[in-house]
Amino acid sequence: MLRSVQAKDYMSTKFVKVSEESDLFDAIDMLLEYRLQAALVVDDHGHVLGVISEGDCLKAILTLTYHEEEKGGKVGQYMTRDVSPVNIDTDIIAISNMIIEKDLYCLPITQNEILVGQISRSDVLRAVESFSLHD
Repeated sequence: MLRSVQAKDYMSTKFVKVSEESDLFDAIDMLLEYRLQAALVVDDHGHVLGVISEGDCLKAILTLTYHEEEKGGKVGQYMTRDVSPVNIDTDIIAISNMIIEKDLYCLPITQNEILVGQISRSDVLRAVESFSLHD
């Protein structure tokens, strides 16, 4: 059943990522262009360092406006570092619990600690739907 369905079965391997050194406003442009709520932040080796979300960007803009600064800075200054990647073999039930408990839109998927994909709420719903259609 669903416990046998793993992240690798429904994760997306097409995702947007940025580095800590990316310009904040370039990251904002990218989020808007691709209509994303967040993008993963990774190092040069593919390790997940965090996430930069719409909320992080809004907080950054408010801070910059308050201090009357015109430059945005780097993603690493404003990103959320508390991110919990899950292993590619993690089952859908565990992923669902993490998404619900932490109120997340998606989770990064890693293999040997290297980013290989991401899985979103809609990916999990697709997994559930495919099993209910086969019953």
